[in-house]
Amino acid sequence: MKIELIQPFINAADAVLAETLQCAARMGDVTMDEEAYRRKGIASMVTIKGDIEGRIVFDLDEETAIRVASKLAGANLPESDALIRETVCELANQIVGNAICTLNDLGFHFRIHPPVMHTSETGAGSSEDTEALVLCFDTESGAVFMNLALRYGKRQSHLAAAASQ
Repeated sequence: MKIELIQPFINAADAVLAETLQCAARMGDVTMDEEAYRRKGIASMVTIKGDIEGRIVFDLDEETAIRVASKLAGANLPESDALIRETVCELANQIVGNAICTLNDLGFHFRIHPPVMHTSETGAGSSEDTEALVLCFDTESGAVFMNLALRYGKRQSHLAAAASQ
């Protein structure tokens, strides 16, 4: 996976988490995930189609999701509150939205699907043409995981191949 695809998401996650949670967000572990994705808690997935294709999963363990949603709501929320799931989707929406603005400025064109709850215990893993990168952002509220599985779309792959010849 090319750094030009990854960096906008790292920058956006860092900025959105720091602003939203009013604390520093430090990037922790970065791993390549060759196995099927294993959900850690409450997760939201965004799908992208076009010059860039793939998906981004934001995943918070339940305690972290509760702390983040409670902080944003200004009150302690019970575990079952739907606002917790909506908060994870909204964080995904803000982070992907910021990253997409940067990628648009670089000339990429694509369609973003709204965040949906990722409720399966496991999800798609890496494939021959799509690597999955898992980034962990450490915050005062807990760890926020971002799983990126992105690749250039067919049109963009052809342009890159032609440019390298």
